[in-house]
Amino acid sequence: MKAQSMNIILDGMKFYSFHGVMPQENTVGAEYKVSLDIETDFSTAAETDSLEGTINYAEIYEAVKHEMSIPSKLLEHLAYRISKRLFNDFPAIKSIGISIFKENPPMGAESKAVGIKVKYFQ
Repeated sequence: MKAQSMNIILDGMKFYSFHGVMPQENTVGAEYKVSLDIETDFSTAAETDSLEGTINYAEIYEAVKHEMSIPSKLLEHLAYRISKRLFNDFPAIKSIGISIFKENPPMGAESKAVGIKVKYFQ
């Protein structure tokens, strides 16, 4: 049996961070949701039931948490930094789909969230 694709998903991770162009965004902060769709080969883990054959979700989360603690003006830059860090820390990653949403953005209009979505390849 062969899998067509293998992906690790971390959906809707929540962070309180201080990203944004406006000065108050860097002072007050906001809630963010980050989701990842990571393509990797975890066939060894599937066969052996061993963590050594996959990427540890907790380690991915800790890397994202660290990057979220470093203020960025733009979500686009933040997604790039997170992806670059994950590719560096986990060489088995083939691609990363990442979405980042800022809840209740200060843009003069009522909106639940605004965000970005991008897919990077190694």
